[in-house]
Amino acid sequence: QVQLVESGGGLVQAGGSLRLSCAASGSISSIDTMAWYRQAPGKQRELVARITSSGSTNYADSVKGRFTISRDNAGNTVFLQMNSLKPEDIAVYTCLVAGRTKSQVRFNSWGQGTQVTVSS
Repeated sequence: QVQLVESGGGLVQAGGSLRLSCAASGSISSIDTMAWYRQAPGKQRELVARITSSGSTNYADSVKGRFTISRDNAGNTVFLQMNSLKPEDIAVYTCLVAGRTKSQVRFNSWGQGTQVTVSS
């Protein structure tokens, strides 16, 4: 079993910053990819940013230069630093962690989601 705990969402004024975190725990052998997705009202869920075990990152065009994804040294927590927030960033942000359990079974686990609201 793999559990994810997210934190850091909230309300911020346009131009402000928030930092999201997602901590993975449980029967984890290795983590390959950690990512943040978001879903705005009436829209499909989209990939915001992804980071691999080697540290490679990729971002949605809409957040490049404003958001930064990172992992802690232990590799089990992923962060999303969001700067220069805009009203169009309003969404529920959810983390995804993919890897292998100690039984060497592949897993893809989703967090519970955290609301980000930006006031204009």
